[in-house]
Amino acid sequence: MAAGYVRPARPEDVAEIARIQLATWRVAYRRILPRHVLDNLDEAYLARRWSAAVQEPPSGAHRVLVAVEQAAQSYLVGFAASGPADAEALAPGEPADAIASGVVAVTDLLVEPRWGRRGHGSRLLAAAVEHWRTDGFTRAVAWTFDADAATRAFLGSTGWEPDGATRALDVDDMLVPQLRLHVAVPEESVPAQR
Repeated sequence: MAAGYVRPARPEDVAEIARIQLATWRVAYRRILPRHVLDNLDEAYLARRWSAAVQEPPSGAHRVLVAVEQAAQSYLVGFAASGPADAEALAPGEPADAIASGVVAVTDLLVEPRWGRRGHGSRLLAAAVEHWRTDGFTRAVAWTFDADAATRAFLGSTGWEPDGATRALDVDDMLVPQLRLHVAVPEESVPAQR
């Protein structure tokens, strides 16, 4: 496992977060999303969106965390974003009260492929769970592309499973199926008494 850590994103991280998102999408989703859509993604636009998410989150429970690889130099290698579940977490036709309070939605959990399989995704998820506990969340949901076997396997290995909700994103007249995963936020473990 690599030496690394997770910390809250800072304003000076947004350009790197956008670069990681773009690089990861172009590799991980190249067989899922149309090539011209991936080729035309604007890194500056993504950076502006991340700047707002990092500097002006809608609430204290909205968080952007970054994974840092430590070597001779430190590198941002991944990030996770989450916040209280809202209408974006709902499936089409699902009533607004289908997702109760106490549910957090993961909107992004990405590790740049060249830094994959070094524990960064697990560290990001563990740090996010700690924040979710602090914020009082009891359940988490995340939408994933149906064809994204890597994300489904990673989250599945930590207890996430489909909750039965599906949707299809219209990406330049191409419907891309997604499914919603969910997991109970584990309660903080209590150290054994000796």
